[in-house]
Amino acid sequence: MNTSAQAGSAAGESPAPWRAKVLTVSDGVAEGVRDDRSGRGLVARLGEAGYEVVEHRVSADGVDNVAEALRGLTDGFHGLVVTTGGTGFGPRDLTPEGTRVVLEREAPGFAEAMRMATHGRNVFGLLSRAVAGTRGQALICNVPGSPGGAVECLEAVLDAVPHALDLLGGGRPH
Repeated sequence: MNTSAQAGSAAGESPAPWRAKVLTVSDGVAEGVRDDRSGRGLVARLGEAGYEVVEHRVSADGVDNVAEALRGLTDGFHGLVVTTGGTGFGPRDLTPEGTRVVLEREAPGFAEAMRMATHGRNVFGLLSRAVAGTRGQALICNVPGSPGGAVECLEAVLDAVPHALDLLGGGRPH
């Protein structure tokens, strides 16, 4: 749902925040044996950027687990969903595969921008298999599981997210 408050409002009023959700994908975090630093970092950064983070969920790794969590997070939701973890080459790194199960349309420009953000600074950014795309009125972006990499990749696309969400909500800004 695109409200006038989200897209901008009457003179002098500041727009209401866009909504966001964070999904941490990690067997270790799900089992309680690993700290969720990347998820907490994303929640903090989104809040600093003016987003209202309405949910932060944890899922075990695996295609079915990720797809099920994303369905639950995106059903009837208009906003940004950021996943952290499971985007590399490890045997349980299956977040992109789980994400593709639920995507209606891919947004390769977002994934490319996130990878390019690490170019020349962190060679491990080349190992990212992250994807981005839409489901309903939600924009889903996969970011790495490292706290620094997660926030760095999110920052690479944050400026474009409000426009994407406006379009997903039926806005016609052109």
